[in-house]
Amino acid sequence: MGLTNFYQQLGSTSSSSSPSPSPSPSPEPHKESVPVFLNVYDLTAYNDYAYWFGLGIFHSGVEVHGVEYAFGAHEFPTSGVFEVEPRRCPGFMFRTSIRLGSTTMGPLQLRQFVETVASHYNGDTYHLLLKNCNHFSEDITMRLVKHPIPSWVNRVARIGWLCRCFLPECLQLTAAQQICEIEEEDSAQEENGDSTACKPAKDDEHLMVSEETIKAMLQQERTALI
Repeated sequence: MGLTNFYQQLGSTSSSSSPSPSPSPSPEPHKESVPVFLNVYDLTAYNDYAYWFGLGIFHSGVEVHGVEYAFGAHEFPTSGVFEVEPRRCPGFMFRTSIRLGSTTMGPLQLRQFVETVASHYNGDTYHLLLKNCNHFSEDITMRLVKHPIPSWVNRVARIGWLCRCFLPECLQLTAAQQICEIEEEDSAQEENGDSTACKPAKDDEHLMVSEETIKAMLQQERTALI
């Protein structure tokens, strides 16, 4: 065997015995984050003056994926959570939009999440001091981005609760019932070991999208607050 043939055979043997390079792992799908906004509205023109003192009567909703979710009052044991076009909630004067963080939830997952939370916000459980639209907004943002809403948005409700002894007796009784219900819900969530856990939404507890229903709910909220 010639020297040239020997080296050719040696090269072919070494190349065949060397391991082939392993394919690079495919990158994991990237979840795009989207902003979470708190949209705040004026319920009265007096807010133009009270706002500078950290006061005012406000309505708020949470905007994600181009949809705004909010909570309103009605007389039935079904969801009081509704969706509207962002920054255009009917009947209110838009004041400002505040970015509170971002989420990687997709549109479908987010809607399912809101519908699940909505099972705790029936229209007939609305309360001016303990369970209003701003409480709902804070509940949603705390679950989504672990960030509370600015304190001035719901400050009037907190002050009203501190001064509850001056409220009408009927409102005091309703507030006492609300406290018991909220404490029972908190205890149930602690037993489940998940502060963000909610019971699945029932068929009749889905978001309400009827514009006529939304206007009626918000008019009832405005009448009660002013």
